[in-house]
Amino acid sequence: MCAFLGMGGLEVQQKLLEAGINIPIIIAHGGIPMTVKAMKSGAFEFLTKPFRHQEFLDTIQQALQRDQLSRRQRNAMAELQERYKGLTARERKVMDLVVSGMQTKQIASMLGTSEITAAVHRGCTPRRKRTHEAAR
Repeated sequence: MCAFLGMGGLEVQQKLLEAGINIPIIIAHGGIPMTVKAMKSGAFEFLTKPFRHQEFLDTIQQALQRDQLSRRQRNAMAELQERYKGLTARERKVMDLVVSGMQTKQIASMLGTSEITAAVHRGCTPRRKRTHEAAR
């Protein structure tokens, strides 16, 4: 039996959010207050009845495309966070300074090292840990 049987669209949307399930939601019915509430709660689209069959299919396609992009971005971010966790404290410090836009000379001054040492840290950290994407 469906756990959502007898629930309205907004109720289903709220239950999914509470369960941490992040999927595109399309609601089809209701007035302006319900539309506003659905959109504020993260609904992808709110279709008013009657709607065309093709409009519904197009909306589903757009929602799935956006969801796929969002999942790719979340996965990429999670991967970068894992890579960052794998850096030593010194490598994290160097990476943070690089990402903040500091030049090698500034990094060396901040770390109290020579420019050559800072350049080595700056150059090796992304290659060794493949975290160069984080610096972009």
